[in-house]
Amino acid sequence: MANILKTEKKVAAISMLAEGASIRAVERITGIHGDTIGRLALRVGIACQKIMDEKMRNLNCQHIEVDEIWGFIGAKRKNAERAGVYGDVWTYIALDAETKLIPSFIVGKRDRYHTKAFMEDLAGRLSHRIQLSTDAMHAYPEAVDSGFGGRVDYGQIVKTYSVTQLVKEAATRYSPAEVVEVERKIIHGNPTVARITTSHVEKQNHTLRMHCRRLTRLTNAFSKKFENFEAAVALNFAYYNFCKTHRAVRMTPAQAAGVESSAWTVEELVQRCGE
Repeated sequence: MANILKTEKKVAAISMLAEGASIRAVERITGIHGDTIGRLALRVGIACQKIMDEKMRNLNCQHIEVDEIWGFIGAKRKNAERAGVYGDVWTYIALDAETKLIPSFIVGKRDRYHTKAFMEDLAGRLSHRIQLSTDAMHAYPEAVDSGFGGRVDYGQIVKTYSVTQLVKEAATRYSPAEVVEVERKIIHGNPTVARITTSHVEKQNHTLRMHCRRLTRLTNAFSKKFENFEAAVALNFAYYNFCKTHRAVRMTPAQAAGVESSAWTVEELVQRCGE
């Protein structure tokens, strides 16, 4: 059943999914059954993970910014246990500030285990010492030490928010709390203080929410299964890295980072995924 759809139909479906359309919207526009779209998206997403894993090696990055973005699978945390679903899910994202490349991501819980796994994966993809910036999450220093050892210049951006706006959790607050103070803190090595920032990766969070329907705020298109969510995120990052021209660098991030010599079309991405 994997190859019943014509290539142009597959390309149309994947293009729309990568640009933020829901499965039902793709179904209405293309005439492809929603279940078929879902299976195609899962296969392509899994293949995109493998492509990213193979391509993102020995990278010559200089300044990496890291952040996490919240989503949910099946139900939000307060209802997850009763519904027997995964609940809150966090996507860790690393971004090269110069080339805009996303060399590494991981989907899971916002805990020490996944933070450590993410940092170890990121460190294994880089060719030399970098400057790393994160927010002030408590799990980061230990995870960075585990992943990089002493081979990193690491700083945290510590933001103090308005107390009145922090009463609500991130899952129910749909506008950012007011930042009243920002401190750049050196954690390890000798980072350039002015370059300790997560502004670029935070902008990527906005891009991800706009281009991945499962992460749109107040969405009814959220994932019901972990593997579907992970595949959707992987498809988005592969499309972003290899197919989409970034205005800041005037080419794809993969081109800017020297990973690829030319931009991929969506058809090429689909074909490389074995479709």
